Amino acid sequence: MMRTLIALMLTALPAAHVHAWEFAPTPICTLTHSEADTGVKLTYDHTTGLYAIAITTTQGWPAADAFSIRFDGGQANIISTTRHQTDGATITVTDAGFGNVLNGLEFNDTATAFTDTAATTFSLTGAAEPVQKFRDCTKAPVA
Repeated sequence: MMRTLIALMLTALPAAHVHAWEFAPTPICTLTHSEADTGVKLTYDHTTGLYAIAITTTQGWPAADAFSIRFDGGQANIISTTRHQTDGATITVTDAGFGNVLNGLEFNDTATAFTDTAATTFSLTGAAEPVQKFRDCTKAPVA
């Protein structure tokens, strides 16, 4: 009887709206993650040699002079840039190198993307293996 009651209580709890980190190698190397209020998409295009990270949040991204991501966990770090673009709900950074971003995603627990007026925090739980697949994809020869 007690086990049934506990099982019923646990199933009545609301499920968190968190989707696992996912990797796809085609058409370009892509790593995605979404939570209730935040979506993250990281890409690498062999034809241009460029990485991009796009972070979408329901609160939107007002124009800002700088954009940063703080990684909290085993290899805490903050990276910042003034080379970002905002488009309503999405902020995007494109660059030829993303080593610090990939290390941050792979080796930490949470990430907080922020400007001087907006921020969103997302989980990095389960990101390590898909990030490693993404890294391997970026090094793969183009057919």
